[in-house]
Amino acid sequence: MKAVIASSFERIHRSNLVGMGVLPLQFSEGTNAQALGLDGSETFSITGLSDATQPGQQVNLEIQSKDGQSRSVPVKLRIDTPIEIDYYRHGGILPFVLRQLLSR
Repeated sequence: MKAVIASSFERIHRSNLVGMGVLPLQFSEGTNAQALGLDGSETFSITGLSDATQPGQQVNLEIQSKDGQSRSVPVKLRIDTPIEIDYYRHGGILPFVLRQLLSR
C-alpha cells in the first residue's frame, strides 16, 4: 500500500495522490511528525480500511518504532468523494478508466 501522511494538503496535491492510487491521510489537528517524535526509522501500517470505506472517515496509523514499541494514532482519510474511493480501489484514475472502457 502506498500512502502519504501530512498535516494538511493543497487540494490539487490531494487530488493528484488519489489519481495515482496513493492514499492521502491527514494528521489530527495539533499532531504532526515532530509532535510524535518520528525520525524515519519507524514502520507504519494503516488499519480501518475495508470494502465499506467512506470518504473522510477516520483510520488508524500504526507506528512500530525500531526499539519495538508500537502505538496507534488516528488519522483522517482524505479521499473526499465516492468516485475517489473507486479511483483508489482501482489503483488510480488511469486503471479505473481503462477497466471502464474494457468492460463496454
